[in-house]
Amino acid sequence: MMKKLLVVIDYQKDFVDGSLGFEKATTLEEGIYNKVKEYLGEGHKVIFTYDTHFEDYLETREGKNLPVNHCIKGSKGHGLYGKLEEFSKAENTLHYEKRGFGISPEDMIKIAGEIGEEIEEIQLVGVVTNICVISNVVLFQSQYRNADIIVDGSLCASFDSSLHEKALDVIEGLQGKVINRGK
Repeated sequence: MMKKLLVVIDYQKDFVDGSLGFEKATTLEEGIYNKVKEYLGEGHKVIFTYDTHFEDYLETREGKNLPVNHCIKGSKGHGLYGKLEEFSKAENTLHYEKRGFGISPEDMIKIAGEIGEEIEEIQLVGVVTNICVISNVVLFQSQYRNADIIVDGSLCASFDSSLHEKALDVIEGLQGKVINRGK
């Protein structure tokens, strides 16, 4: 059986209906939920990333450029959105808090230790396409040089549809495969 991995990027309350929520993000819930169920049902691992900030967020570089408190650890907005919350303790899921746009190098090493290096396919879904999704595409490409990196364009979103499309173009330019684009 092909060894696959699904990575759900930052599908958290604050990015869907919270302080940085946007309408397109709300439309992804059912599709992401079904894809997680499919992967888990086939015995594959699923990683959930959590954008994670603290009370001093507005003093950070990111906070100075995006002065909106969001995904503060311990807040309601930090948690998974909607039906995906049921996966917060599900078997075969891994959960990583990230302090920036992408998973830290230390966490990438932990992931490789937990799931192995022989992953053949990594699929990414979530938000925000032009910030955290594309950042994690690059990180997973660096760690898993021979795996097919796939982004499901229909299960990613940005607050700016033009930047969403441009990010998908860049992902393709980085030899990532984009599926379900424009759906």
